[in-house]
Amino acid sequence: MNQEKTTVVQHELFQGDYRLLRVAAPVIGPQVQPGQFVHLRIPRLENAVLRRPFSVFKADAEGLSILYATIGMGTEALNSVQVGEEVCLLGPLGTGFPNLGKNTTTPVLVAGGYGNAALYLQAATLPVKGIAFFGGRTAQDILCVDEFKALGWDVRVATDDGSLGIKGLVTAALDPWLEEQETIQAVEVFSCGPNPMLKAVGDRALDKGFTAWLSMDRNMACGVGACLTCVIKRKTETGWEWARCCKDGPVFNAEEILWED
Repeated sequence: MNQEKTTVVQHELFQGDYRLLRVAAPVIGPQVQPGQFVHLRIPRLENAVLRRPFSVFKADAEGLSILYATIGMGTEALNSVQVGEEVCLLGPLGTGFPNLGKNTTTPVLVAGGYGNAALYLQAATLPVKGIAFFGGRTAQDILCVDEFKALGWDVRVATDDGSLGIKGLVTAALDPWLEEQETIQAVEVFSCGPNPMLKAVGDRALDKGFTAWLSMDRNMACGVGACLTCVIKRKTETGWEWARCCKDGPVFNAEEILWED
């Protein structure tokens, strides 16, 4: 983990209500692993004590990019940040996605909303290309399809209103494919999105006997495991324990998670 003062080199509308922010981060960028995140101190947000967490979309030796939508005071303030401004990053943070258990395994990505941005590095680095299922409210909420296809992934889409792909939740696209996999044992799932979607994906994978890695959606206030606002229940041999999404996760094996009713 490092703290780095970075310079904004790109900040523009990406698609619909989503924006792309890229910073020059030669210290943090090369260290980012798929599924990790950064904490960003947003300029002109003087009343905010804490930084804001963002999943990393792309990262390389020169810096990193994030995709975000305006959903609150923090991201609204982030909208005003200009190219050339300095922002302070803390990262990379958290435990990200593992590699495939075996290179003969079929990888499956499942994302809801802009959760697919957090899966891009995983898609880019896995030695085997597989199938990606993306879900969103409308066509404007389905991001990065061309980017994933360019990496060699088969992308299948579902939208709540039917404006792109199958009409329904992302599971409406996932379920028919799962039903075809009765004789395939080597499938590994990587998922990011809202918690109800993660539970649905994890349950389906476990029912099939597949390994599933879920990037849990929690409010990670401090980002370093100190404040305990992002805890979830993790199963143990004798019951359960608290696990910190920002430090122990955000990625957990679906077998570990004890879901709340």
